[in-house]
Amino acid sequence: MHLVPTDQEVIELLRKTGGLREGHFEYPNGLHASEYLQVALTMRNYDAAKVLSVGLSRQLRAHADIRAIIPQLSIVAPATSGLPVAYGMGEALRVRQVYWAERDGVGDKHYFRQFLDVQPEEKVLLVDDILRTGRKLTEVRKLIEERGGEVVGLAVVIHQPYPEAAMFDSLPFYYLAKLEGTNYKEPVTCEQCRKGVPLTKVLV
Repeated sequence: MHLVPTDQEVIELLRKTGGLREGHFEYPNGLHASEYLQVALTMRNYDAAKVLSVGLSRQLRAHADIRAIIPQLSIVAPATSGLPVAYGMGEALRVRQVYWAERDGVGDKHYFRQFLDVQPEEKVLLVDDILRTGRKLTEVRKLIEERGGEVVGLAVVIHQPYPEAAMFDSLPFYYLAKLEGTNYKEPVTCEQCRKGVPLTKVLV
């Protein structure tokens, strides 16, 4: 394993630890897919979490501007699913603090819980497990900037962009591996259904 793991090493680690699965899956929206990606399943394994967190942190240390502000840096996750990555990177980098945004339900706006808020001119690194549509990260970035904070970069374990995903061209962007977007199909066009492959329903 390289100090900064390669795309293939990350994907193999995800498969080995159950974070990337092949099969026949039905998502909550009713669509079917032949793979299921959930980085949190890999991050529950301490050794795997350390490999991914340290690898991602090494990418940031290579960026001179970010390396210079690490002691003052806050890491913010847009959801609890990103917390294992956020805390792993926080430990590896020795940042000032780690916290997260919340929302009460799908479609609700993000917020920071009481006594946990962004300070004016606070330097923030946004961290999550996966970037797909980028909607959560975009909303939390806006939330931070409205409170006077400065988002200095974005880091995720997996970049799996969907069509019309949000763009973050103005930010340094770090990721360990890039995967093609999941190919979702209606049940009537699903090849796995036609083959009679057993179906597993997933919650997220």
